[in-house]
Amino acid sequence: MFTGLIEGVGKILALQSEKGGLLIEVSSPFSLKNTQIGDSIAVDGVCLTVINKKENSFKAQISPETLSKTTFKYKKIGDPVNLERALKLGDRLGGHLVSGHVDGIGKISSINPIENFYRFIIEVPENLAIYLVKKGSIAIDGISLTINDCKNNNIELMIIPHTLKMTTLGFKKTGDLVNIEIDIIAKMVYKWLSPYLENLSGSSQKTLSLDFLKEHGFI
Repeated sequence: MFTGLIEGVGKILALQSEKGGLLIEVSSPFSLKNTQIGDSIAVDGVCLTVINKKENSFKAQISPETLSKTTFKYKKIGDPVNLERALKLGDRLGGHLVSGHVDGIGKISSINPIENFYRFIIEVPENLAIYLVKKGSIAIDGISLTINDCKNNNIELMIIPHTLKMTTLGFKKTGDLVNIEIDIIAKMVYKWLSPYLENLSGSSQKTLSLDFLKEHGFI
């Protein structure tokens, strides 16, 4: 698990095809002296396993499934990537729980400056729109962010100067693609409620109520 608080921006040093997947080498701005083979590192929000490492770079394998779901299929040598090592039990959880399991690819629709801040509008795949909640959490390229507003499958994010400086968002432009991970809690709640929502849609009762939630054991 991760927090979505980026530790630094690395760079892709090498990409090599590997029987349907990729072998990737990434430089790290922080020392990997205490990182072990088999440890997890999130690269642009994708949980990868370290299979080889030096003090300031590591190699990982990217499976065909990961290639199909993430922006790695478009990456090039020299591209910057967000890096975060896995959360340790007992660490502060400053962002939100991020699994590193990307749900899909989003597209930056617009970037507009507002004094020192930037408003990003990102188009999220339509099948993920059901999980979007105003003031909820979302991970964009592994960055824990708050949804300011959402309309259909578009989300509005307000990015602070520190985040622009410390992550790859500072390099982004309109039209760029990003990895999207929906808040795992939102997905679990929807999964639990979906059978009841389906029953509700076919009944005369069209909205959830406290009585409905109590009746079905949610509160």
